Amino acid sequence: MAKVYDQLGEKQKDFIARQKVFFVATAPLSADGHVNLSPKGYDSFVVLDDNTVAWLDLGGSGIETLAHVKENGRMTIMFCAFEGPANILRLYGKGEAVQFDDPRFPELLKMFPDFDKARSILTLKIDRVQDSCGWGVPFMDFKDHRDQLKRNWDHSYEKHGDTETQANYRKNVASIDGLPGIE
Repeated sequence: MAKVYDQLGEKQKDFIARQKVFFVATAPLSADGHVNLSPKGYDSFVVLDDNTVAWLDLGGSGIETLAHVKENGRMTIMFCAFEGPANILRLYGKGEAVQFDDPRFPELLKMFPDFDKARSILTLKIDRVQDSCGWGVPFMDFKDHRDQLKRNWDHSYEKHGDTETQANYRKNVASIDGLPGIE
């Protein structure tokens, strides 16, 4: 049976801190639009307070999450236990994209000591926390984080500098449904 909370408690914060992967779900307002679900890794998630979390948008193959959040703010983040006791934790709320040209960006980026650059930082103002049994989630052993994305960013920065690196982040200017991404 699922348990519902208004905010994160210490038990949920501890669970989040132990997870190696989380999933972000968003959708456009259009009935014809595509629902997006993205896996995220690295040490790229922080709890800012009992009702606010943030995670790094490190780029990827598309711009769906950012575009959906900019359009309507709806976001759900899910963690599930692949090791230890079974559990699924979902965070529901209103997301906001803090892009690299936003004056808040440098301070938020300091919350992620393993990274000195990102396409954007997404925050979620939580209005519902729900955990459930997770009995259907398999056990899996964590081996390591993949390093390709970070190596690619470092290479791009070393080769082209900050201006070109930021320009590369802008390549995803629209979602698959035509919503604006990075402007």
